[in-house]
Amino acid sequence: MTSINSIQDALYFAFQREHWAELRKSVPLTLSQTELENLRGMNEKLSLDEVTDIYLPLSRLLNLFVGSKQQRGLVLDKFLEQQTTPSPYIISIAGSVAVGKSTTARILQTLLQRWPEHPKVDLVTTDGFLYPLADLKRKGLLQRKGFPESYDMKMLVEFISAVKAGNKEVLAPLYSHVTYDRRHDEHQAIRQPDILILEGLNVLQTGLDTPIDTRRPFVSDFVDFSIYVDADESLLKQWYKQRFLQFREGAFSEPESFFHHYSSLTDDEANAIAANIWDTINGPNLNLNIQPTRERAHLILQKGPNHLMDKVLLRK
Repeated sequence: MTSINSIQDALYFAFQREHWAELRKSVPLTLSQTELENLRGMNEKLSLDEVTDIYLPLSRLLNLFVGSKQQRGLVLDKFLEQQTTPSPYIISIAGSVAVGKSTTARILQTLLQRWPEHPKVDLVTTDGFLYPLADLKRKGLLQRKGFPESYDMKMLVEFISAVKAGNKEVLAPLYSHVTYDRRHDEHQAIRQPDILILEGLNVLQTGLDTPIDTRRPFVSDFVDFSIYVDADESLLKQWYKQRFLQFREGAFSEPESFFHHYSSLTDDEANAIAANIWDTINGPNLNLNIQPTRERAHLILQKGPNHLMDKVLLRK
């Protein structure tokens, strides 16, 4: 039987942290400590060393890939003897709840937009494409929020297709983590970026993940480069519980919060509820739908304790 490690060896170059850091070469650090404080997520002890060792080499790699695609566009224009509509380079970032996808996305956006070759970098999360709360309740999907079936995949694919086609303006729905619902009549306007970063739980899924034969396109069909942020499930559950406690003191305390009733919980009660949510929703979703897509990523960022990257896998 083929082992997971042998599959990884066949598919990926593996870098320990110190070896990956060497691939930064002469890329300058353009991020300040103050900016980093605004980019990091809850519960993450992210330092400028992490940016230097992990994200600067990655931004260099992505800059080379984007440049290659831009050159290909010039070749195509020359061949067709006409100027085609520019198509943005699309990067997807997948991974579990609480792994730090959003922080990775924000840091990459900030670093990539400081390269002169592609200054316009937009970031969209797939949370806005979750069905509205009323629809989830009607469909009986509230306890499966985050599972593939809880997303309006038709809307998401139509959005990413229009962006890839170079449409002048494409609107993405926005999401509120306070009301736990799509924001009504509020959108993010995407206007022909050089790069689009799409962050979400299920952005690596393909037709192989559906129980029925389907010919429809998937988000992954439009992606140029995919990243999976990885960590052991024991760490993910711990980080989720820690984040839940922080939400209890922050967003949950707002009267309009969907989870306002959690704001008065004791630490023990909050820990027990967070553990149950993980065991019944987030954990099963990870094991059934998210983690199986891991080996499709072009690059895997493996995290150890304290949210620090300790290994990088780059597809051969």
